[in-house]
Amino acid sequence: MNNFIQAYSWLNIRYLLEGLWITVEISAISIVLSFIIGGLLGLLRYVKIKYLSALVGFVIDIIRNLPLLLILFFTFFGLPNIGIKPDVVMAAILAMTVFESAMVAEIIRSGIQAVDPGQMEAARSNGMSYRQAMQHIILPQAIKKMIPPLVSQFVSLIKDTSLATIIMLPELMYHAQIIYGQNTNFVLPMFLALAVLYFIVCYALSWLSRVLDRRMGA
Repeated sequence: MNNFIQAYSWLNIRYLLEGLWITVEISAISIVLSFIIGGLLGLLRYVKIKYLSALVGFVIDIIRNLPLLLILFFTFFGLPNIGIKPDVVMAAILAMTVFESAMVAEIIRSGIQAVDPGQMEAARSNGMSYRQAMQHIILPQAIKKMIPPLVSQFVSLIKDTSLATIIMLPELMYHAQIIYGQNTNFVLPMFLALAVLYFIVCYALSWLSRVLDRRMGA
């Protein structure tokens, strides 16, 4: 019990919260960027523009089948060899965005394809242009189908930020390692604290998605 009391001193808790803030910040930026980029890539795959859609699909398949850790290594250690030298935060955001954009693109493409093709045919037969049909008929239905897998992917992204400790990103996991590295008796208390903090952040995102899903279904 004494180990827990010492491990959860205000100094250590504040240090963990500083790491949590970095985790949330990196995750939020990566989520926004990957949603925008992944959305565009997913639409490009769906509309099937000659050659371009096939090229986009090929690149997405490559990225989806690479481990995120490898992409992190490439952005931080590989890019400097070609003259691009991102700092550790930018390297983490870039790696997370590239990886998640590929995942989001497939979710969005699948969500659109899950809408009954007859919906597009009906919209076009009623005089709507392709853009109008996509905007007012197809996408509103597709977005509702996309919410659960998108949230699941973004929750995974938050947890995957812990991999960035390998490039010394000062996020939550890294800060916990610093604390129990100074006193090995703090290993278990730090692991419990990590579990609680990750759960709070990920559960909050899941809760928001359920609220959004209910409002869209209303």
